[in-house]
Amino acid sequence: MARLPIEIDGAGLPPLGMAPEKFLRDYWQKRPLLVRNAFPGFVSPITPEDLAGLACEEAALARIVLHDRRRDRWELRNGPFAEESFPKLPKTDWTLLVQDVDKWDMDVRALLGAFRFLPSWRLDDIMVSFAAPGGSVGAHVDQYDVFLLQAHGHRRWQIDTDPGAPRDFRPDVELKLLREFNPDHDWVLAPGDMLYLPPGVPHHGVAEDACLTFSVGMRAPSRSELMLDFVEELAAGTAEESRYADPDLALPADPAEIDDAAFARVRAALADLQSLDEATLRRWFGRFITQYRAAGELARPARAPSLAAVAETLARGGRLHRHPHARHAWAREGRRARLHANGLAYAMGVASARLLAGADVIDQGTLAALDADGRAALESLLAQGHYHVEKPPRRR
Repeated sequence: MARLPIEIDGAGLPPLGMAPEKFLRDYWQKRPLLVRNAFPGFVSPITPEDLAGLACEEAALARIVLHDRRRDRWELRNGPFAEESFPKLPKTDWTLLVQDVDKWDMDVRALLGAFRFLPSWRLDDIMVSFAAPGGSVGAHVDQYDVFLLQAHGHRRWQIDTDPGAPRDFRPDVELKLLREFNPDHDWVLAPGDMLYLPPGVPHHGVAEDACLTFSVGMRAPSRSELMLDFVEELAAGTAEESRYADPDLALPADPAEIDDAAFARVRAALADLQSLDEATLRRWFGRFITQYRAAGELARPARAPSLAAVAETLARGGRLHRHPHARHAWAREGRRARLHANGLAYAMGVASARLLAGADVIDQGTLAALDADGRAALESLLAQGHYHVEKPPRRR
C-alpha cells in the first residue's frame, strides 16, 4: 500500500487538495496534513490593527504571550488590553491571540463555509493570532483537531509525528508547554497554506516575520466534561426525597463494615446511570453541545417582534440573520425531529429542523417552508435574541 503524503498542493481542489471523503477517511484524527495553496491567493479579511482593537473589547477573549528568548522565560497576559499597551510591546518575540473572532467579524466567519464537510456542531471557533517576528506560544499539544491557516506573513511550523513523543509539561511556565520537543517535520507557511493537526500532535509555530494565523478549532469535550454535565442534568431531575434507603436492613455482623448488601443498594440508587435511556441521552447531548462554551451570552431584545410582523418584513424583501453566538443543530426523534439551540429544544418536523439549524439567513421562502412547530420555534428564538431583523432596502 502506498504511503500517504503529509504535504500536498491544494490549488486544484481547495481547501483540502482532495475530496472531503478521502480526507476524512485517511487523515481526519489519524495524521497531519500540510496543504499548500489551500486557499489560493488568500488575503486576510482582518488586519493586525483590527485584531488589536478587538483585543481591547471587554467581551473579547484575548491573551498576549511574550518570550524572553535569552532566559527562556514565558509571560502570559490576559485581556482586555488598553490601546496604549500595544506600542509598549517589544519589536519581536510576542504573540496576540483572540478567540472567537468569527463571532465578531462576519468576513472571518465566512471562512467557516469552507469547512462544511464537518458537522457544524463540531466547529468551535476561529482564533486569530498576530505574531511579531519571532513570536510564538511555545511547543505544545492540543487535544482537539485544528486547521492552521496562514493569513498574512510567514510562520514556521515544526511538528513531531512520533506517537510515543514525550508530552510532559514544563513546571516553570504558566502555559502548558512541552518539556521536550523533537520535531521531525519543518515547514514555512505562506498566505493560503494550511496545516491540519489531529489531537495530540506536538507542534511549535514561530513567526518568520509579522504574521497572522487563523486557527479553526473543533469542539471536543473531554469524557470527564461529558460525564459531569450529564450527571448534573440527571441530578437536577431527581426528586429530593429519592435517597439511599435500606428497608431490608439486617442486623450487621460488624457495624463498621460496608457490606455487599449496602453496595447493592448504592448500585440500585445509581441505576439511572447504568440503564441510560436513549431519548434522555440524545436530548441532553443536543442541549450540551449547542451551549456556547465561553463568553458572548445572547441578550433578549427589550421588545421582540411578533412572527406576523417579521413575516410582513420578509414579504417586503427583509431577512433574518442568525446571531453569531447562536449554535443550532438538530437530531431525529422517530419520524420527527428536535431543534437544539444554545441549550433550548424544540420539537418539529424534520424539514423544518433542518432548515432552522442550517440557515444563517432566513428569507420569505424559508419562513414559508416551516411547519407550524417550526414557526412557533422561530418566534421563541426571536424572543431569545437568536436573530436580528434586516429591513428591506428602501425604494428610490
